[in-house]
Amino acid sequence: MSASRSAPRESSALLLFSGGQDSATCLAWALDRFARVETVGFDYGQRHAVEMQARQVVRERMAELDTDWAERLGPDHVVDLTGYGRLADSALTAEREIEMGARGLPTTFVPGRNLVFLTCAAALADRRGLDVLVGGMCETDFSGYPDCRRDTIDAMETALALGLDRPVPIETPLMHLTKADTWALAQDLGGGALVRLIVEDTHTCYRGDRSQIHAWGHGCGTCPACDLRARGWAEWSGRS
Repeated sequence: MSASRSAPRESSALLLFSGGQDSATCLAWALDRFARVETVGFDYGQRHAVEMQARQVVRERMAELDTDWAERLGPDHVVDLTGYGRLADSALTAEREIEMGARGLPTTFVPGRNLVFLTCAAALADRRGLDVLVGGMCETDFSGYPDCRRDTIDAMETALALGLDRPVPIETPLMHLTKADTWALAQDLGGGALVRLIVEDTHTCYRGDRSQIHAWGHGCGTCPACDLRARGWAEWSGRS
């Protein structure tokens, strides 16, 4: 049972769900708040494609944590964006070094990724009759991607509302949280069981490494995604 149970709204949500720590926390957050939650994943040829396999495990285990969550969790959808992934070549989609690029952006930056994801999600939500989009974007502890900033999300809300001729609210519950705060939110939403699920079953490592598990989860331990997650875990653990 969720520690922060709130009555679900008479509305529904479509969650952009990668199978990583942030989107798993957002899934619990959405299931705690909406009467119906569907998920959508995007196959864009990412090197860490293991996250596509993690998605279903996380969904199944999340439903096992709470009978209310199980009732509210709707279908999953997967969108094939491999053509876009080849176009937006980066260290996430090709064998390139993960480093800082000439523009001051990491080579893991996939140009316009969240813009494409949100456009596809909005089209799907429109056809599925879902009211709200939910994403795990964050501009506090993040890798420096400009399409993770709330200003970008606000602009997308405006563009999508104009293009679809109806409001398209985009909820970003992690936007102003540190990674330590995200661990704390998971604990608040689902207690130790949800934290264990995130550690054991989610996948965030850019290199797709699941050969070793750390206190904070599976990963190579050296890529930017692992570094953020490990530092967040250390800070949160230090508070407890």
